[in-house]
Amino acid sequence: MLARRAFLGAPALLLAQKSAAQRPNVLFIASDDLSNNLGCYGHPIVKSPNIDRIARAGVRFDRAYCQFPLCGPSRTSLLSGLRPDSTQILANQIAVREKVPDAVTLPQLFRNSGWRSVRAGKMYHMDVPAGVGTNHFDDPPSWNLAVSPQGAEARTEGEGRVIKGGWKWTAFKGDGKDQADDRATELAFETMSQGGGKPWFLGLGYLRPHVPHIAPARFFDLYPLETIMPVVNPPGDKDDIPLASEISINTRANDMGMNEADKKEAVRGYYASISYMDWQVGRVLDRLEKLGQARNTIIVFWGDHGWHLGEHHRWHKRSLFEESARAPLLISAPGIRGAGKASKSLVEFVDIYPTVAELGGLQAPARVEGQSLVPLLNNPARAWKKAAFTQMFDGKDITGRAVVTDRYRYIRWTGPHPDEELFDHASDPHEYTNLIRKAGNEKLRARMAGILDAGWKAARAT
Repeated sequence: MLARRAFLGAPALLLAQKSAAQRPNVLFIASDDLSNNLGCYGHPIVKSPNIDRIARAGVRFDRAYCQFPLCGPSRTSLLSGLRPDSTQILANQIAVREKVPDAVTLPQLFRNSGWRSVRAGKMYHMDVPAGVGTNHFDDPPSWNLAVSPQGAEARTEGEGRVIKGGWKWTAFKGDGKDQADDRATELAFETMSQGGGKPWFLGLGYLRPHVPHIAPARFFDLYPLETIMPVVNPPGDKDDIPLASEISINTRANDMGMNEADKKEAVRGYYASISYMDWQVGRVLDRLEKLGQARNTIIVFWGDHGWHLGEHHRWHKRSLFEESARAPLLISAPGIRGAGKASKSLVEFVDIYPTVAELGGLQAPARVEGQSLVPLLNNPARAWKKAAFTQMFDGKDITGRAVVTDRYRYIRWTGPHPDEELFDHASDPHEYTNLIRKAGNEKLRARMAGILDAGWKAARAT
């Protein structure tokens, strides 16, 4: 079992002076459209025992924010270490080299430094389900080997239905050997077993819980419909949400026309997909243990952005609310002193690049725009950034920019429907009351607007 003791006794890393055999492996796991609905984040019914194992062995970041709540821009930002304003990738279906031809991505940095770099599954953008099995929008310089496994996906046979708006679930018999995520796990086994004397960097990208929600029936059985309690939004919740925010969520607002029974099925499918993906993670962790490599492997687990399950009547990403901008981030590594603890400090996905580079004994490029989280891995309670930043673009003419501090979130919308939002997480953690609409908050609004305008450089940890 992957356990805290696997790391606490390891010596501090001085990797720059270590031989190839001593340098750590990197298991870099991504989950698609995964919110913080996990056991280790305190969800009351979601079962994610294997992801929880990573949390126990490492540090759980409770306030980790993506830079753009959409797959392509978020993943490009994370893997390049550059914010969307620098990559200028503000939509899906754009490869990193189209905009940043001289980028040195995180897996490329390790590849250039002697690691065997392998991609199994979705790491950069990939259309799901239509693009599964293709290498569109991937980045060849990042990898020695890149494989996009084919999968049955929407063709999977089993019990299920299309609920609304293309939201589909399928519960099938067996373990799903014809699913792309299962095949990605098998490729991970091969990578871990074929080191050839080199350390490896494995980008392991799972599709679930991205729609369509497809999983073995036994994972649906974990969530009887009577246990599913859909979100109840207060009356008039949408009254103070700006028009720009509603437009940017596209077709996934207004509960997509779902009734209460539809919502229960939709949530159940999402939870079952999480537990299926978690089972795959467990298989990989077990193999890592069996091969004796756990003590010398950095493990990073992340979701590319959050996901709405009915909050503010939304069922998608593409929003600047907390549920969409915040996502899970877990990091374990040999020798860290904060193993088994949680950090409530503000961190950003752009910080992942310099963190993993430092843990591997490598120097991140000077242009990288995040900060290494190694100080938080050793002391999760320490003070950190003053703010975190997330942005949105609707692909036409609406831009949204959000800044979150320890207590407040401020959002500014520009374009044909300019507006603002301001929320106090101390009294309103679900962001139901837009304080911009209420008198007496002028000074707070000016202060938060100033933090947004000052930008990420002014918010760095010192």
